[in-house]
Order: sequence, then structure tokens, then C-alpha cells
Amino acid sequence: MKFIETIKNIFKIEELRKRLVYTFILILIYRFGCFVVLPGIDASSLANLQSSSQEGLVGLLNMFSGGAFGNASIFALGVMPYISASIVIQLLAVFVPYFRKLQMEGESGRRKMNQMTRWLTIVIIAIQGPAYMATLHSQIPASAFVAVNNLGWSNFMFNLVSTVILMAGSMFVMWLGERITDRGIGNGISLIIMIGIVARLPYAVLAEISEKLSVNNGGIILLLVEFIAWFFVVVIAIALVQAVRRVPVQYAKRVVGNRQYGGVRQYIPMKINAAGVMPIIFAQALMLFPLIFSKFDATRGLAAAFGDYTGVWYNIVFFILVVVFTFFYTAVTVNPTMMAESMKKDGGFIPGIKPGKKTVEYLDSVMTKVTLPGSLFLGVIAILPAIAMIFGINNAFASFFGGTSLLILVGVVLDTLQQVESYLLMRHYDGLMKTGRLSGRSGM
Repeated sequence: MKFIETIKNIFKIEELRKRLVYTFILILIYRFGCFVVLPGIDASSLANLQSSSQEGLVGLLNMFSGGAFGNASIFALGVMPYISASIVIQLLAVFVPYFRKLQMEGESGRRKMNQMTRWLTIVIIAIQGPAYMATLHSQIPASAFVAVNNLGWSNFMFNLVSTVILMAGSMFVMWLGERITDRGIGNGISLIIMIGIVARLPYAVLAEISEKLSVNNGGIILLLVEFIAWFFVVVIAIALVQAVRRVPVQYAKRVVGNRQYGGVRQYIPMKINAAGVMPIIFAQALMLFPLIFSKFDATRGLAAAFGDYTGVWYNIVFFILVVVFTFFYTAVTVNPTMMAESMKKDGGFIPGIKPGKKTVEYLDSVMTKVTLPGSLFLGVIAILPAIAMIFGINNAFASFFGGTSLLILVGVVLDTLQQVESYLLMRHYDGLMKTGRLSGRSGM
């Protein structure tokens, strides 16, 4: 079989084999750390915390951390503080001239920005750590804190030490991700998040199977229909991640006077979903603000409406926000002016379009037309978990019907397979697909 032959070819390439083994070992270390409970806490008393971290935003954080959040693990905060810091630095690179200058300095500027990201990560962890400890004190009984009860520690000292441990754990997870990126396969941070999501998938599937099998009439048929629907959702997500529109660019080999000869045609891939999962993350964070005012009588009805994840108004507003943030984030990350200037420096132009302002307007028009269907598809995928819950699918399994988790799974898997395929093609082996080309989030 071709698949078995491809697996053999993968392990024939020494460098690729070493990278795969190295990645696998670091992932095992990460998964082991997800079950190491914070020192001074009785692990047998975490049942209430684990049950409360299955739904809502806490459930999303628990999924991204591979269950470490609900296990009160040393890796409880995971890489989310680093992700938050990276988002802030990326936005600063767009709006602040100093950071924009660093971004254009090449490797040296990238190192400085990475160092700033690490320091900002520490600041975010210093804020999130005490908040997480407050959650632990409210969710698990006081007898679970062995260090406070048996060793005579004060709550302040225990929280301080635990926050430092959480900080060290998150920085270690970030270091694992960077090592995977440098010496392994795939983007390390994204791969760690994906592994955390995949680790929760078997529990969600088993919960859904047990729930449907308990139904006397038609439980197995409903289960079969659900998995067929999930398969089609995954196929749609793959198509959304891979879809591009290629804009032709003509580059001149030889210029005599004002005439160009021997042109070479290349293409600019315009991604339908250039923003990735960031619009969903931004919109989800904004949808949580009304819940802050749930204690006030005047806004209690509004908070209740937006607190229902399967409600009509919640999903309509959520859909609109995802579409709006998709356009915003694409406009921030994809700059038509810089693309036009880069083409002009390299002696390139779009056939039929004048260089300069006309090229910028054309690229902006194409990007808008391409982003519109992408934003609508992304909005539909964002609200699919709520639609799945309306149809009676278990909350844990419904989260895999769309939203952030599904897009991360699809995007990271395609990126990783694309790197593996590049090694195969460089050694003149067949690729993972029959066509020999696999497109991921990085383009064609």
C-alpha cells in the first residue's frame, strides 16, 4: 500500500526521523507535566474543579491546556499567556512605529520582539496566577490545601509559591514549544495546543457514545448521524483553511529603456481565511463582558441573554463580531501597500494594473472580495458548537464541531504534514498526497 510505503520512506530519512522522535519525546514530557499537581494540594480532592472546568470559557481553557487546568497542574496556565503576549506584540507592531521598525530589521529585530514577548508573558502570568489560585480556593475544599493545613503555611505564602511554580511551568511549556519549532517538526506552540485539544477528544467522544447508547430508541442511529455530520464539518474546515486565490505577478528578467522582456509570472496567494482563529478568540472575549454586569438588576436580563451559549441573540451577535473581526485582523496583518512596494522593488507588476496606487487599490479590492466568504464561513464555524448543542449533542463533544478547537486541529495538522511532505519531496520520494502537493496555512 502507498500509505505504508510513505511511512517507510519517512523513517528512511535520518534528519526527518530524528526530528519526529525529538518532537514525540517533548510532547510526552508535556503530557506528563499536565498530570503533576501543584505541590501542597491533595490530588484526590480535585473532583469538583474537574467537573466545573468542562463548560464555558473555563472549559475552553481546560481544553487548550490538555486538562492541566482542571488537574491543578504545574502546567495549568499552559501557553495561553504566551499566546496573549504574542497577540499584543503583533498589534503593537502595526500601530507603534518602534515595534514596526523592529519588525523590519530582520532576524535581530525578531529576536528583540521575541524577548519582549517573553517578558510580557511573565507579566501576564503574574496576573493570571493569583486569579487561578483564587479559583482553586473557591472550587476545592480547604482540607485539600495540605501545605496550609499541615505545614502551617499562610494562604498568602502558599499562593505566592504556587504562582511562581505556575510561572515556571508556563515558561517551560513555552521553551518546549520553541525547541520543537527549532529541532522538531511543525510549529511547537501550535502543536502543543493541538495535542491538548486532541487529548480531550477521546473523553468527549466516549461521553457522547455513552449518552447516546443510553437512549432506548434510535440512539445508535443518532450517533451515526452525528459522526457523519462531524466528518463533513471537518472537510469544510479543511477547505476553508486551504482555499486561496492566486493573484498573478509579472517579474521582468531584462529591462531595456521602458520596455520589459523575458518576464517570469508568479502568484500571490490570497488566503480566504488569512486571520486564522484570532477573530473567534477576540469575539469570544468580547462576548464575556456582559456577564460582568449580571449582579445589577438593570442589566441582569441582558447578561442572562448573553450568558446562554445556545441562545439566538448570543449567536447572532457572536456571528457578526466574528465577521467584523475577520476583516479587522486581515486588514492589520495583510498590508496591500507593503505588498505593492515589495513588488515594485523587485521589478514586478500585476498585468493590466498600473504600479503604485492602482496596484494597492486592486490588491485591497481582491483581499476584500476573498475575505468576505471566508469571514462568513468562519462565522458559521464559530456558532456550530451552539447549533450542535441545540440538537442534543453532548457539550464536550459539541465543542469539536467547530469554533477555535476545530480550526486549530485542522490548521496545525496540515502545517505539520506539509513540513513532512517537503522532506519527502526533497529526497525524491512521493508526497503524502497523490498529487505530490499539500497546501497548508502557509499558502500553496
